Amino acid sequence: MNLSVQPASLVTLRPRAGTQAYFRWRPVGDRVLVTNLEGNWLLLGQPEFAQFVEGHVPEDSELHARLKAGNFLRAHYDVRAAAERIRARKSFLAGGPLLHILVVTLRCNETCVYCHASRANMDQVHTDMTRETAERAIDLVFRSPNPFVTIEFQGGEPLVNFEVVKHAIEYAVDQNRAHGKRLQFTMVSNFALLDDDKLEYLMRHRVQLCTSIDGPEKLHNAQRKLPTQDAHQRAIRWIKRINEDYATSGLDPTLYHVEALLTTTRETLPMWKEVVDTYVGLGCKALFLRAIDPFGFADRTRQRLEYPRADFMQFYRRAVDYMIELNKQGVQILERYASIFLTKILRGEDPNFLDLRSPSGAGIGALAYNYDGKVFTCDEGRMLHEMGDDTFLLGDVHSSSFRDLVGHETVRAMAIASNLDGQPDCVHCTYQPYCGTIPSFNHKSQGSIFGRMRESNVCAVHKGIQDYLFEKLAEADPATLAIFDRWTTVRSRDHFVQPAP
Repeated sequence: MNLSVQPASLVTLRPRAGTQAYFRWRPVGDRVLVTNLEGNWLLLGQPEFAQFVEGHVPEDSELHARLKAGNFLRAHYDVRAAAERIRARKSFLAGGPLLHILVVTLRCNETCVYCHASRANMDQVHTDMTRETAERAIDLVFRSPNPFVTIEFQGGEPLVNFEVVKHAIEYAVDQNRAHGKRLQFTMVSNFALLDDDKLEYLMRHRVQLCTSIDGPEKLHNAQRKLPTQDAHQRAIRWIKRINEDYATSGLDPTLYHVEALLTTTRETLPMWKEVVDTYVGLGCKALFLRAIDPFGFADRTRQRLEYPRADFMQFYRRAVDYMIELNKQGVQILERYASIFLTKILRGEDPNFLDLRSPSGAGIGALAYNYDGKVFTCDEGRMLHEMGDDTFLLGDVHSSSFRDLVGHETVRAMAIASNLDGQPDCVHCTYQPYCGTIPSFNHKSQGSIFGRMRESNVCAVHKGIQDYLFEKLAEADPATLAIFDRWTTVRSRDHFVQPAP
């Protein structure tokens, strides 16, 4: 911030009532960001903000025109336009659960230091989902009113129970003949157990593949451990192979490629450049810079893995600055958090990332089906169950109806708790139109599904990322703005949608 400019204060400015429509505000650098109910925004200089607040904006001024266009003036407030804007942002509410997570086993061949899934050893075959349980879960999937559903296979390591994965895919495709939904499959795997036959099956059935890459080889192998000490080598071998197969099939490599996720530990923070370079070197087009979560084994190892969120934000800023510079040199790589927030900020649309919407997707946008048939509001709720906390348990695939699950009092409580219009710390936050809260995280870290946002690590990260993005928007560098526009361009990946029945 320019220290020669006095920061804005509604106390010293003496607001004049009746001239402004409802707005929220926040200093960003030497500007003041203002947003309104429907998510329109303006970055104002300090003198402009003073004119706006005190109600002294000349009607023939450029500032008046900007405020009017953004729906910030009471005398010119367009209720219909505001309603349409809010309706567009909340369009996801009409859909019903679209993401259905099938945890086909807890067994895993890797031992990750932060394992959120509370993995089981390879000999614990009782943690494998049976064919019957998979069928009952898929029967519930097709009860969702959403015309587009995704079935995501998770673990443990789903390739450990590949026969049930195959059965689930074939059963779902067969059932969809009667339902006619847009159906897609995804799998989250470490790839270490992948082979040519499994890959051929997954590619033939159009399963979108996602893995985890924690950065360069030494870091990855230290955090994601195989007895053979080659987790990184195995993962990158298959990433390159799959991406080559997509290209050979004539699919656009900028759109069709393996998605990879990063879990940021304390060891990751000084390696921001190496992490980005690793993803670029693998041909990955997107990088999700996620802070560590307090679930599973990460709760036990937090003393050596955790870090202040201010340190994470320094890591994030350096990494995304570097990614922007790479984009200016012609390298296509985007940061997923930035893409989600910018889509809301710049396009007025919600990409329906379930953890960053209001209300969240827990129970109304997603359901998680455990290996034993128990059903949860979200994958984090299932993780807490494995830690002995059944707060987010909704029922069982063998005895619960779809209405029992989505109408459960816990789902209703989650929707209320994650509605930012009723969150005391969120209702007047400048970033409220673009943000979201995670009730299961709040429950685990603060003992309440509502949480206390001013003390929340997640809130600190969300605000920090949006501060960074609006600083970039305020700079208005044409090359950066063009990159942001590309990061928010949504292109459908129809290849992954199952052919019409």
